[in-house]
Amino acid sequence: MLSKSRQDPIVGIDLGTTNSLVAVCDHAGPRVLSDAAGGLLPSVVRYERVGGVLKTTIGTLAKETSPEFARSTIASVKRLMGRSVQDSAGDLPYLSFEVVAGKQNTARVRIPADVLDGKELIVSPQEVSAEILKALKERATAALGVNVMRAVVTVPAYFDDAQRQATRDAGRIAGLEVVRIVNEPTAAALAYGLGLERSTSRNQTTECVAVFDLGGGTFDVSILKLTPAAAEGERAFFQVLSTSGDTHLGGDDMDNALVAWVLQAEGMKETLSGGDLRRLVMACESVKRALSEREQALLVAELTDAGKRIERIVERAQFESLIEPLLARTLESCGRAMADAKQKLPPEGVQAVVMVGGATRVPKVREVVGKFFGIEPYTAINPDEVVALGASVQGAIMSGVNATALLLDVVPLSLGLETVGGAVAKLIMRNSTVPARAKEMFSTSVDSQTSIRLRVYQGEREMAADCRVLGEFHVRGIPAMPAGVPQLEVEFLVDANGVLNVSAMERRSGKRAQMQVVPNHGLTREEVERMERESISSAREDMTRHRIVDLIVNSKLDVKWISERLEKLRPMLESEYAAQLDGQLESLRKIIAKAEADWTSVSADEFAKIKNELDQASIRLQEIGIAESLRADQAKKPG
Repeated sequence: MLSKSRQDPIVGIDLGTTNSLVAVCDHAGPRVLSDAAGGLLPSVVRYERVGGVLKTTIGTLAKETSPEFARSTIASVKRLMGRSVQDSAGDLPYLSFEVVAGKQNTARVRIPADVLDGKELIVSPQEVSAEILKALKERATAALGVNVMRAVVTVPAYFDDAQRQATRDAGRIAGLEVVRIVNEPTAAALAYGLGLERSTSRNQTTECVAVFDLGGGTFDVSILKLTPAAAEGERAFFQVLSTSGDTHLGGDDMDNALVAWVLQAEGMKETLSGGDLRRLVMACESVKRALSEREQALLVAELTDAGKRIERIVERAQFESLIEPLLARTLESCGRAMADAKQKLPPEGVQAVVMVGGATRVPKVREVVGKFFGIEPYTAINPDEVVALGASVQGAIMSGVNATALLLDVVPLSLGLETVGGAVAKLIMRNSTVPARAKEMFSTSVDSQTSIRLRVYQGEREMAADCRVLGEFHVRGIPAMPAGVPQLEVEFLVDANGVLNVSAMERRSGKRAQMQVVPNHGLTREEVERMERESISSAREDMTRHRIVDLIVNSKLDVKWISERLEKLRPMLESEYAAQLDGQLESLRKIIAKAEADWTSVSADEFAKIKNELDQASIRLQEIGIAESLRADQAKKPG
């Protein structure tokens, strides 16, 4: 009999590209929940329609039979979460199922009518992931004897808002309340830190750890500071110092590299059927695993539809040569993470490297990581289980079972708003600790403006055109006021799940608007690399352009206000002073026009000098105007 008590546990779920699993942490510590098939659940879903009813097969059976049901079996769907078809173009040649564009250009899976009893099916990656989550939910419910309704779910650290929202949506579809989203390397550090607490003295000093997480489809590296509890009843701290990664890099890419090599070696240029492609991919995956134990392995693939049998000896050295470019990409991310954390690291630097994800079993991976950090990687915890175990620890913390740790994560990329002229005002900088909150005041640039459009961007460059737009919303119904008078307070809030909420209030009228930023799809590896690379190479140019754009905007307001007041008060001014202001206004107008035509044609310092000289000269004009207003108010008073 299942308990109806709300004291249900919060389980930890690793929703992986290749395999998924669920764990729980109680007073005895964290453990993976298994069923008759074991702990790991292959992240594979097969759809079929029987007697008009749509049914699903999930896990090991779906994976083993995927060559026979290639067009209706979906694997590695995590690589499509929150992404567009264009983002996923590199994966499509290795997928046995069809990917089409759905709502807002997001990727969808199409299973044609001839496969599904005369009626096609189009499903989102969230719906496919929900089937995997349902299976894990049922497994946990059966193992614990209570109706499991809540979960901490992990995602790659470099998942953006769209991908995190897609993960939350999958949980909701599966009937799970996703109480927290935790970055995978951070969850791994929680599991590692728990082992540290139990295996060392309580007076263990702070340790800086790199978590290298190479899974089936994604890669992350995070640098964390682990501070054990100093005394009984106190909390341990897990603080993320920096993170970097690639949401499109993992064991699947190793398999695909081997597939491409085999096809070339066999002289096979024709397109394989979906079934044959699945047979070859599974054979390559098997060889990859075998080469982790042996120096060579036999690749055998029966390409039934093509009428061809492939038998080929693969040497470990050959395989390592094929994956060398992939490993180089992981080390580039490691370098970025170390550079970002440099100022926060102790003199001794990183003291441990924790390996996470099934792809880290490849000996070459461990070798290159050890050389990069100069440390023998820590592999004592099962790399397939460590993320789920860490997620269960966070679940125990949130449910009150374990209140001995505090988790501090970070924002992977800077967040900001587009301002007039196309610049980006950054409110939250990358690698800021979450939850993060920032407020800033903005105003209008046009008289009588009753609506303000806010466009939210993600990236490291200074101009909006070089960053990724996340979404936009409007604050409407603002009373008509002169430019610069409305006071728009904008707040960015990144919650503990890494999800961005933006709100705005015009303080004079009280008008409000808000949104939870859900962009159409996620960042590609190329976009992330471009953002980070160009933010460094173009930093000086970007900052100069941003400064000139701001000078243009603010100078236009100065010209407007000073011109209006000068014309109103001209009869009260000495002719020499009025002529001086006229000349300075004209100089500012000329440099504004020149900068608008070509921002590179002006000196930012000269521009600022001309503006500041006018501002200083106009102080007396403002004083005269204030005095005149006071006299006018006094004259209106009776008696």
